[in-house]
Amino acid sequence: MISLQHVSKRFGSDGAPAVADLSMEIEEGETVVLVGPSGCGKTTTMKMINRLIEPTSGSIVVNGTDVLRQDPVQLRRGIGYVIQSIGLLPHRTIAENMATVPRLVGWDDARIHKRVEELTAILELDQELLHRYPGELSGGQRQRVGVARALAVDPPVMLMDEPFGAVDPIVRGRLQEQFLDIQERLKKTVVFVTHDIDEAIKIADRIAILNKGGVIEQYAPPEEILRDPANDFVERFVGSERGLKRLALIKVSEIEVEEGPVVGPSASVEEAIRTIEKHDLGWASVVEDGELLGWVDGAVLEGRREVGEATPRRFSAYVTADSSLRQALDSIVTSRTQVAVVVSEGQRYLGILTLERISREIVS
Repeated sequence: MISLQHVSKRFGSDGAPAVADLSMEIEEGETVVLVGPSGCGKTTTMKMINRLIEPTSGSIVVNGTDVLRQDPVQLRRGIGYVIQSIGLLPHRTIAENMATVPRLVGWDDARIHKRVEELTAILELDQELLHRYPGELSGGQRQRVGVARALAVDPPVMLMDEPFGAVDPIVRGRLQEQFLDIQERLKKTVVFVTHDIDEAIKIADRIAILNKGGVIEQYAPPEEILRDPANDFVERFVGSERGLKRLALIKVSEIEVEEGPVVGPSASVEEAIRTIEKHDLGWASVVEDGELLGWVDGAVLEGRREVGEATPRRFSAYVTADSSLRQALDSIVTSRTQVAVVVSEGQRYLGILTLERISREIVS
């Protein structure tokens, strides 16, 4: 979808180039994140794709067309663009802001109204916000409107320049999750610039780690970069917690869970005690017809004949097959039982994850 070949940019005739001889390919439907230290050329590279910055040399092809042979205004109207400061027009309503590009390209009112309604649903915006002005919205709401405006004419390519950098960490996390959900459905080709390696790891299909002058030190999926950094620069940039960061990329469904200590309500207390002692965790899960009812220990079972005579204690936290191992690790360290219990819909018991099991993924 996007091809940059031997692209360079020099501001003025003196000094080192901002970007020197950069080449990279971006596949259709892929989210590629550009990261690197300040001044490495990541924003310059992105802006050359829609010619907000003109390249000094090289070629840039988007969707089979050389961008340097296109009218830059028409080019930009066909590429979604989201920036950190959002850039909404303060004197226009939210609906009017979302309709900006469709009006510029000549859509009629009925088509524009339908598209605004679609975008409102996609971005999970309240209908009553459409008649407000940007100054009346929260930072997170304005950012979602900015994304909606960029999607207005359904462009195949989206450029996003630190789009979530101006909101607080909680809102930022929600926006990242919403972005992932939208991308899963729409499959846009996205070039995303950030200075936050954790954000890059979370949202990217591939990450390009840039050094000064736009030099690509490594261009690979997040898991590969964390598992096998190309050089010392990449290793330092990613940080010392590479193993922990990898856990955020691995789903519970991708590894084998342990059955753990399990008893049914009809089991005798003696049988339950043997199960507890065998697994050496101090407790056992109570499962009936596949459904997790809770857990019991020796104290709860004291004076009973069968497990069903006791009231199982509820687990304080669960993870699912879609949870990441990082979420499972958090569940382990915050749980009284010191394990992560894995369930599916309807509290169907799947097994447990222990700290020892997860640690094997960190070092693998």
